[in-house]
Amino acid sequence: MADIVVIEDDLLTRNMIVDTLRVEGYNPKGVGQGNLGVQIVREWLPDLVLCDVGIPGMDGYKVLQELRQDSRTRTLPFIFLTARDRVEDMRRGMELGADDYIFKPFSPPELLNSVKTQLGKRQAIEREHETTMRQLRHNILYSLPHELRTPLAIILGNSELMVEDHDRLSQDDLLHMSEAIYKHSRRLYRLIENYLVYAQLEVVASDREQHEALRSNIVKDTAPIIEKQARQTAVAAGRGDDLEMTVSGVALRIAADDLRKIVTELVDNACKFSDPGTPIIVEASRDGDRYTFCVRDEGRGMSANQIRQIGAYMQFDRRMYEQQGLGLGLTVARRLVELHGGELKITSALGAGTSVCAHFALYE
Repeated sequence: MADIVVIEDDLLTRNMIVDTLRVEGYNPKGVGQGNLGVQIVREWLPDLVLCDVGIPGMDGYKVLQELRQDSRTRTLPFIFLTARDRVEDMRRGMELGADDYIFKPFSPPELLNSVKTQLGKRQAIEREHETTMRQLRHNILYSLPHELRTPLAIILGNSELMVEDHDRLSQDDLLHMSEAIYKHSRRLYRLIENYLVYAQLEVVASDREQHEALRSNIVKDTAPIIEKQARQTAVAAGRGDDLEMTVSGVALRIAADDLRKIVTELVDNACKFSDPGTPIIVEASRDGDRYTFCVRDEGRGMSANQIRQIGAYMQFDRRMYEQQGLGLGLTVARRLVELHGGELKITSALGAGTSVCAHFALYE
C-alpha cells in the first residue's frame, strides 16, 4: 500500500483524488496548503506527492523546490496537477525536478495511470538500490579486512624487527624499514580519513543547518588551490612528470579544504588507475554560467554499468588488478560536489581512459 500526499486547495478536486486513490488500494492523505503539505511530506515521507501548481501562498513550484532541497525528500516522485498547459510552465516544473504533469480536468484513469507509472519507476530504483547494497555489503566483507590488515601487518612486522634486532641492523636496513612503516601508515591514515569524511558528509546531508554552514564558505581564486593540490597529489603518487595542467580561477562558494579534497581524490584516482608515463590531464575553467574542473587519464576505464554502481566501498575487477583503497575516494569527491550544489559527471570506456568533471555554479 503506497502512501501518497495530495496537495490541492480545491476541496472537491482533493476529495475526488483521495477517494479515487483509496478505492485503488493506496493510502492517500489530502492537504489544502502548500506549506502544510511540505511539513506533512517531511514528517510522513510518502511514496509519491501529487501537487496543484496554483496553490495560494506557497505555490506548487515552491513546494517542489523545498522538497528537492531536502535530502530526505529529494528523490520522491512528484506529479504536478495543473490547468496550465504552456510550454514555459512545464519546462519550469521539469527543471525543478517534477516527474510528470496531469492536466485539469482529468479522468480517474488518467490519474491512476500516472500514479502507477511513477510508483513503478520508484520500485525499479529501489530494486536497483537493493542490488547495489548487496554488492556493497559483499565488497565491505571482501575488501575491508584486506585493507586494514595489509598495512598493519607491514607496520607491525617492520617495527617488531627494529625493536628486536636493532643492534644487528644496518643503517640502510633501518631506513628501508622506516620508509615502509611511514608509507603504510599513510595508507592506513588515508583509509580512516576517507571513511570518517564519508560518514560526516552523510550527517551533513541530512542536517539543514550543517548543510547551509558548509555552503557558506567562499574561495576567492580556485586556480592556486587546484594547481598546488594536483601537483602534490601527482608527485606523491610518483606521477609528477605525467601531470599536464591548464587551470584558470574563479570565485566559488566552497571551503578551501573541500576543494582540496575533491582535487586530491580525482587526481589520485587518475594516477592509481592509469599506467606511469601516460598523461594525467587537469583542466579547470569557466564554462558559461558554471565552473568546470576535469581530470582525465588514459587508464583502463570503466563500463557504463560500473559507473552507475560507483559508491562507497565499490571497486571493480579487484581480483584482476592490484588496487589499494576501498573505492571511497571518488564517492567522497562526488558527495562534496553535490553538497556544494554542483554535479560530478564521469565519462569512461573500457581500455580508453576516464574523464571526471565537477561542475559548480559560479559565485557572483
